[in-house]
Amino acid sequence: VLNSAILSSYFLNEKLNIHGKLGCVLSILGSTVMVIHAPEEEEVTSLDEMEGKLQDPAFVTFAVLVTVVALVLIVVVAPKRGQTNILIYVLICSLIGAFSVSSVKGLGIAIKQMLERKPVYGHPLVYILVGILVLSVSTQISYLNKALDVFNTSLVTPIYYVCFTTTVVMSSIILFKEWSSMEPGDIIGTLSGFCSIIIGIFLLHAFKNTNITWSQLVSTVAKEPSLP
Repeated sequence: VLNSAILSSYFLNEKLNIHGKLGCVLSILGSTVMVIHAPEEEEVTSLDEMEGKLQDPAFVTFAVLVTVVALVLIVVVAPKRGQTNILIYVLICSLIGAFSVSSVKGLGIAIKQMLERKPVYGHPLVYILVGILVLSVSTQISYLNKALDVFNTSLVTPIYYVCFTTTVVMSSIILFKEWSSMEPGDIIGTLSGFCSIIIGIFLLHAFKNTNITWSQLVSTVAKEPSLP
């Protein structure tokens, strides 16, 4: 989100006003806070371990629930309200995103084992993950394009970012038990960083078309009468 905002200001001549710059700073600070307080991921070094994680009852329940909700949105809700409610297409992309991130994690482990010259071609999980990744990514691209065709990009981008990140974080918590060993201070720090990112993204996009510069703001403050 930040890269697209900054690069578009240089290459597409889109103006990045003071709200956008403050939004970028808040997002960077929030990301830094999240990294500092982020939980240590439980190390998974083999496809067998990854397969065990994916078969965990908590994750299976989460996956089934997400699949059912996504199918209901795709089959029932989207044809009726997809053109009028921005959340429908965005929620479909965000829910499916949980599977794409988990698949990438598993395929990363497979590539690592392959570079170590371990036999991974005969493991059925590799082909299952590839199929899930292709299906989930193609679905995300399809419905994200539908959302961008109907609604303003400045609205779709921040909403999608927040929904997608929330879904992925929930999936990671359930799959890898990342937050089980976190201290209360780290939990508060992580949530605070995430809220700062949300506020920054909101400032970046909500006031995108507002033409306010730093010089205008300084001159306005200078013209205000001082208190007696």
